[in-house]
Amino acid sequence: MAEDRRIRKTRAALRDALVALVLERGFTALSVGDIIQRADVARVTFYSHFRDKDELFARVTADMLADLGTRLRPAMEENAVGFTGRPVLEMLRHAREERDLYRIVLRGEGDGKPLRMFAEACTEVAREEFRSRTERNDVKPRIDPALLARVWVGEQIAVLQWWVEQGTAPTPAEDVVRMLLDLALRGRYWATGFDSPV
Repeated sequence: MAEDRRIRKTRAALRDALVALVLERGFTALSVGDIIQRADVARVTFYSHFRDKDELFARVTADMLADLGTRLRPAMEENAVGFTGRPVLEMLRHAREERDLYRIVLRGEGDGKPLRMFAEACTEVAREEFRSRTERNDVKPRIDPALLARVWVGEQIAVLQWWVEQGTAPTPAEDVVRMLLDLALRGRYWATGFDSPV
């Protein structure tokens, strides 16, 4: 129990050091020495957990995705027919709590590997959700669910990138979800100010 707590504390210190230093200097400029100095962790301790800084960043991203998955599960189990906005709202709330981590992942730090991990994980969840909804509601998709999931996730990543970079007073998450719901229901033509074509 004490060892588990010590491991969690060490990993949290390394995570916090990584995130702070990437924001300050960028991932490429960092060394393991920089990270362990900031985290106040011995070099041997670092290497007992991680092979290098890339593996640390991948682990931090995987942990973020696991936490996000836990947060999203209740919203995904509602068996809704269309876009409710709940999963997006939960993702925005998670991003608000982990803003700095989302910023470095969504900026493509670490040669874009964490961003690809994030995009692939979200795409898989979206694809499965779209497939499940079509089966539950006995409808046939008009677009391949794999393509639809990629389009959906690409839009969500773009929104997240914009939102986490807004500074200390971003647009309220609820307002963002309301705008996305309007966009989903009414379309881009309506959203740009035009009346529906006849």
